Amino acid sequence: MTASPSPSRPAPTAPDAAPSLLPEAFARWFAGHGWTPRAHQLDLLRRADSGASVLLIAPTGAGKTLAGFLPALVDLSRRRRRKPGERARGVHTLYISPLKALATDIQRNLERPVAEIGLAVSLETRTGDTSQVRRQRQKLKPPDILLTTPEQLALLIAGKDAADFFSDLRYVVFDELHSLVTSKRGHLLALGLARLRRLRPDLQTIGLSATVSDPAELCRWLVAQAPGAAPEADLMTVSGGAKPEIAILQSDERVPWQGHTARYALPEIYAAIKAHKTTLLFVNTRSQAELLFQELWRINEDTLAIALHHGSLDVGQRRKVEAAMAENALRAVVATSTLDLGIDWGDVDLVIHVGAPKGASRLAQRIGRANHRMDEPSKAILVPANRFEVMECRAALDANYLGAQDTPPLRDGALDVLAQHVLGMAVAEPFRADDLYAEVISAAPYAGLDRATFARVVDFVATGGYALKVYERYAKIRLTEDGTWRLTHPRFAQQYRMNAGTIVEAPMLEIRLVRRRTRSAISRGGRALGKIEEAFLETLSPGDTFLFAGEVLRFEGIVETSCLVTKAVSEEPKVPYYGGSKFPLTTYLAQEVRAMLADPARWSALPEQVRDWLAIQKLKSRIPGPNELLVETFPNGKLFHMVLYPFEGRLAHQTLGMLLTRRLERARAMPLGFVATDYAISIWGRADLGAMIAKGQLSLDALFDEDMLGDDLESWMADSWLLKRTFRQCAVISGLIEKRHPGQEKTGRQVTVSTDLVYDVLRAHEPDHILLEATWADAATGLLDVARVSELLARIKHHIVHQDLDQISPLAVPVMLEIGRESVVGEARDADLREAAEEAMIAMAMDMP
Repeated sequence: MTASPSPSRPAPTAPDAAPSLLPEAFARWFAGHGWTPRAHQLDLLRRADSGASVLLIAPTGAGKTLAGFLPALVDLSRRRRRKPGERARGVHTLYISPLKALATDIQRNLERPVAEIGLAVSLETRTGDTSQVRRQRQKLKPPDILLTTPEQLALLIAGKDAADFFSDLRYVVFDELHSLVTSKRGHLLALGLARLRRLRPDLQTIGLSATVSDPAELCRWLVAQAPGAAPEADLMTVSGGAKPEIAILQSDERVPWQGHTARYALPEIYAAIKAHKTTLLFVNTRSQAELLFQELWRINEDTLAIALHHGSLDVGQRRKVEAAMAENALRAVVATSTLDLGIDWGDVDLVIHVGAPKGASRLAQRIGRANHRMDEPSKAILVPANRFEVMECRAALDANYLGAQDTPPLRDGALDVLAQHVLGMAVAEPFRADDLYAEVISAAPYAGLDRATFARVVDFVATGGYALKVYERYAKIRLTEDGTWRLTHPRFAQQYRMNAGTIVEAPMLEIRLVRRRTRSAISRGGRALGKIEEAFLETLSPGDTFLFAGEVLRFEGIVETSCLVTKAVSEEPKVPYYGGSKFPLTTYLAQEVRAMLADPARWSALPEQVRDWLAIQKLKSRIPGPNELLVETFPNGKLFHMVLYPFEGRLAHQTLGMLLTRRLERARAMPLGFVATDYAISIWGRADLGAMIAKGQLSLDALFDEDMLGDDLESWMADSWLLKRTFRQCAVISGLIEKRHPGQEKTGRQVTVSTDLVYDVLRAHEPDHILLEATWADAATGLLDVARVSELLARIKHHIVHQDLDQISPLAVPVMLEIGRESVVGEARDADLREAAEEAMIAMAMDMP
């Protein structure tokens, strides 16, 4: 179980002296179930009792959550009863979870031991799904243990009653800490933790995780950082645990060249579901979840209970699925990352990962959902969706057996998040800049923040910046005569509470199922099914069909902020897509795929058809070495292609593709466009690129020179819609643009127009604005993956190999078939290119073994 040792077999015996740490009631509870506390559970209790903060890294099923709560439960059991008339106590323990569903799951699993031990302890959850009435009641009468999310913590510390609410706070437990700290949510959470330490200097933290690549980073994150020092929390690492049983699906069908649906393997997937009690099927995107769910129901001849779970579904529908899983009423659930953290729903005995996992740590996290017991192996099947993914799945499987971790490194705290926090602290109470600065730099992500940058952030909250200070709407705080910063108007407090948080989803509209009345009128209201991207709906006309919540729906129209739909039947419905739902290929897996490709001795672990594919590539062209960049050039119809294989992930490849096309244009190579996948880039144009290279008219060393990340990158980004999109997110997070106002909510179009206008003003009149600085930092680390492009260019320097071919190579087939090409701005595009390329690829595919 998540919150208690597995009842199937006793835990390892702890040292004889250790049980004395437990009060008698706890010892009886363990003994009554035939369990023995695990050594690390008692060791963590001992460390916490001595006042230490602790990071516990342990495999799935090791009882991490119970270990994390034991210090709090033991401390609460010793607490004296409150006397009549004595003030209400504040919350004692905060449990911070990255997922709303995880908080709900922990509450369910924790209530059992609390009740059975006989503890007078109250537990409640507080998430975005919690009603306003219940939230207000929690403020008046705080529970002993509050299970919540980073966003709710931000709102709690911004309350004027925060000091009273947290007056008795003793512990903060962070579950799945690795997942919390690597994003802007982690930056906001770190700032919230810094405020909690100011309110409760003796506060102790406990971090729990199963997958960590750099434990020292998390140990620093858990405790206050001091100028010139880097103190760390205690580190506890639990080794052992049964090795998972992972297999790559061996299908009788041909593995596709490209694509992400894995339709070819549906019969084998369905057979695996039938052979197990409960199966979790993970995919990487919500659209893939919708497609897979629909396809499984299409072949579900046995009418097995199969459900769908992803973040855009209505909360009521998600809760029904979760309840059914807990009751073991489902045979399978198709899910995205909403279920890939420490949730323990029912008797899951198989995990199927459809598509490559994109990371070794992500795979370990997801396969740990099966059995969820330390002493029994998790069972998983990987289903690659295309031929390159076969190698990626193999690399991820090998990494899992080696225990390799590739969680992303922590980055410096984002300035837009800091701006939001500054406003939140002004909402809580007036502050002095020096005091708040000292508090902020105690948070690990902001430990290196200089005083001048902090002052610029405060000035931004106070004025909007030099170019915007004439507008009263941006003046949210002001410096008063007593030296404190205060809100300029109470309405900014309400706006803060309505917009707090760092998750900026693509503009979404609520889907409501209605009944058609006439051709000209449709009913309003209707049952809510969830939310869907506004940009997707803009591609639809009334009468078009699409998949959502496992149903085929007919688009009827948009009324205010609702998308009205009716039930429909269609053989080829469109599928909604969700921005930001694709994971980048990790650096570790990219290295492993390159190494596997370069070593024919390792091909024996691959399916025969993939081995043959690589063998023909070696015969017809070349297999790149682990540190080489293979560049192939060949004609295709009336156009010429250049295909390169960096294996650095789609984000880095899209950046590299745009920069290369700019350089090729200056070299008069007449590029028309490019397409990028996780593994390769294809650029096409009118000039014979192979001939230009052979004649010395085009130098590959010059083309891939590292200086492209200077002026080329800046000039492209200055005019790119990508930077505007990033600025839009920073503007919303920082509070410059509020998505929600009292009594109204902006549509995605309104937010876009507002932020685009502000962006143009700042670029023209204040190019060094703090929010533009934040935008560039975001784009470089996330959207563009500039650091990874830089590492690639350094790695391949003097290691570029060119193969000029007279036809497409086997390795180029997948990228040439990929859809969704990017156009080069200002160039004509040949309308027949896609059709010609696909016909050539299909013909070649039929000739290959």
